[in-house]
Amino acid sequence: MVRRPVAWVAAIVLFVEAIGIALLNWFLGVVVDRQDMSLAGLDSDMMSVSSKVGGLVFGLYFALCGVAALLVAVRDRAPGLFGRILLISAAVVHGLLGAFTVGLVGWGAFVFMMVALGLIVFTLLAFDRGAGPAGAAPGDGAGGEDGNGGAKGDANGGTNGGTGGSPITAPPTPSAS
Repeated sequence: MVRRPVAWVAAIVLFVEAIGIALLNWFLGVVVDRQDMSLAGLDSDMMSVSSKVGGLVFGLYFALCGVAALLVAVRDRAPGLFGRILLISAAVVHGLLGAFTVGLVGWGAFVFMMVALGLIVFTLLAFDRGAGPAGAAPGDGAGGEDGNGGAKGDANGGTNGGTGGSPITAPPTPSAS
């Protein structure tokens, strides 16, 4: 299947982005520090430090998202709640960054952001929690409990949400006589 390699690639892309965004913001902080200029009266040292700290925080965020994608690839299972939230937020961030980069940086950066967005979304959708074994319909489980505590289809409850009673059957087909 293709879902594990896509999760691996998504994890690698997120790790590369984590390093890239941290280094870019660190470089921008150094540039601001060496310029020794202020922007609307702001202290250049404060702008330099905040750029470096922001880059580290954003880099750690992307690294954490990369760890979530890496765990999905290694385990070959859907991410847990925290991992799912991280990957969804990373997808939203990539969508927003893609919208901003098309005007500020160019189409190449936009394409990169959209590829990263696609990898993250594919990782989320390919490892859907609701998907069971191949070919199994929802509710086709061996055993299981209904809403009333009885096994599906027994005398204590039915397969129609655990409300009990008999299952709904189709009306008879009319004959043409």
